[in-house]
Amino acid sequence: MRGVAFFSGGKDGLYALYLAEERGIDVPYLLALKTTIGLSPHWENSEALKTLAKAMGKELLTFDMAEGSDALADFIGSLGVDYLIAGDILLGEHKKWVEMLGEKAGVKALEPLWGRDTLGLAEEMLGEGFEWAIMAVDRKKLPQEALAYTFGSKNDLENFLRTYPGVDPVGEFGEFHTVVLASPLFGERFKLEVKSVEEGERYHWIRFGLVRA
Repeated sequence: MRGVAFFSGGKDGLYALYLAEERGIDVPYLLALKTTIGLSPHWENSEALKTLAKAMGKELLTFDMAEGSDALADFIGSLGVDYLIAGDILLGEHKKWVEMLGEKAGVKALEPLWGRDTLGLAEEMLGEGFEWAIMAVDRKKLPQEALAYTFGSKNDLENFLRTYPGVDPVGEFGEFHTVVLASPLFGERFKLEVKSVEEGERYHWIRFGLVRA
């Protein structure tokens, strides 16, 4: 069994990939999307995506969504995989889109995180050796000061939720976006090298590099 995983460098997608591989699915491909619905801090840090893909020994594929969902489904179908893996948890509309892509591509949509309690999920990821940092925040939901906050332990998670009550533990409602710094998927740990802080229409976000810790 082989799969392709949606990839932004964030924790949810990478944990979904990790769980898929734990089930025995070989995932040689990571798929990053260039969005057409506004600036993507993940895409703007594409060099970091290349760094993580290289650390995992996987091929990084990119697709420009200006070509449309049908073209994306054709592209996925051309890869010779059995599964399309995504890290949705609670957002049903995105899950439906992934399932539609899978159906058109002739592959199975796999959502290993779907329906999970987000606090329990965050604690589980930390327990499995995942560490992540905030690389973008929704300006209406979190202050700029939350940028680069790093989750490396349950204590870090508790401190964050105490400081920002009401924010989902994994940012499932768009409060923040992350980049993974350590995981069992790669044998090294990274740290953020912040180059600049940027302000967009929706986000405060950082341009950064990843350097070995």
